[in-house]
Amino acid sequence: MVRMLVTRPEPDASETAARLAALDIETRLCPLLTHETLSTGLPDAEGFAAMALTSANALRALAERNALEPYLGLKVFAVGDRTAEHARSCGFVGVESAGGSLADLAELLAHGKPGGPVFYPAGRDQSGDLAKSLAPYGVMVITAQVYAMNAIAALPAEVIGELDAGTMGAALFYSRRAAETFAALAAPRLGRRARRQLGALCLSEAVAEPLIDAHFVRIGLADYPSEEAMMGLALSFARDQNAS
Repeated sequence: MVRMLVTRPEPDASETAARLAALDIETRLCPLLTHETLSTGLPDAEGFAAMALTSANALRALAERNALEPYLGLKVFAVGDRTAEHARSCGFVGVESAGGSLADLAELLAHGKPGGPVFYPAGRDQSGDLAKSLAPYGVMVITAQVYAMNAIAALPAEVIGELDAGTMGAALFYSRRAAETFAALAAPRLGRRARRQLGALCLSEAVAEPLIDAHFVRIGLADYPSEEAMMGLALSFARDQNAS
């Protein structure tokens, strides 16, 4: 049976591991980033027409600060289906999913006519500038950094041991930050053979780039950036491994 390393932060890591277990794929959890809620100032919800979400972590941070309720009346534009589902579970009613990447979210907002300024509760380390992307379309975005995803300092020794021995068949990467962290922590401690053997299953090309730069060559890309596509990629990889 193929073992896979789940690198997502909690609680997403456990949810992904449960989905993989349902596919008869054994996992080890190794979150590379940990969530921190920031105490930055928040704008008044009044005057905003919508909220943009690139991660459910933003909602978790607002909820942790007991600051979510004032925004529940806003229309939500979410980057993907899972974030959209989380928004609905928090009490938002008008929720649209871009079903993909930050670029897809920008396009949805550009043509979605939010009718006023958009509130964007974001992470401290952002992969793109949503406000800059939407400025040419006349959509005003007010960004507030409400959470941070902090990289772990070192990989557990047992994880390094499994990777080096080749008993960990693949690792799943959902964000560029996680891939960068893994490349920085794992590449110096793994030989060429281990890096060539490990399957790096990535949500997108942008996520894969740091791993390619660190000479992990067995890269797998999801057909589109979603959890469902990642599950399909993992299942295909596992079947190929078990058949060989």
